[in-house]
Amino acid sequence: MRRIAILSFLALIYFSGTLCAQQNPPMPPASLPDKPQPQRSPDAQSPAPAPPHRFWDRQNAWLFAGVAASRALDFHSTGNMRRRGREEILLSNEAVDNKAAFVAIEAAGALTSVGISYLFHRTNHHKLERWVSYIHIGVTTFGGVRNYCLKTRH
Repeated sequence: MRRIAILSFLALIYFSGTLCAQQNPPMPPASLPDKPQPQRSPDAQSPAPAPPHRFWDRQNAWLFAGVAASRALDFHSTGNMRRRGREEILLSNEAVDNKAAFVAIEAAGALTSVGISYLFHRTNHHKLERWVSYIHIGVTTFGGVRNYCLKTRH
């Protein structure tokens, strides 16, 4: 599980350069005289940049609902795993066995994901904003399914 999280993080860093690459070339310095720009034909227009979106748009709402659902799956699968005599890997068994503390941990994980997405949104990294939720849903769902697939140790 730890390897998957590390690999996901490294993939996020690797692909962030291509996801966040600027499409517009840098502006020339103001001290240089402007060269006349060649006229473009109306057929060769560059595509208009995507308009900025609101943070709580439809896609983000669905992604955050997916994060919450995958966290709920993780909560139930971890509890099921503990009842079957298995040991928790990432957290202490005391934290997982205390339902109120474990609910708070799961909620904090979901809210952290939303907060990181918001920081990417504010810094105009909109693709990374979405990818935070994609990776969170994938890793958490994988962990939940893995918990259900473990054999009972009683």
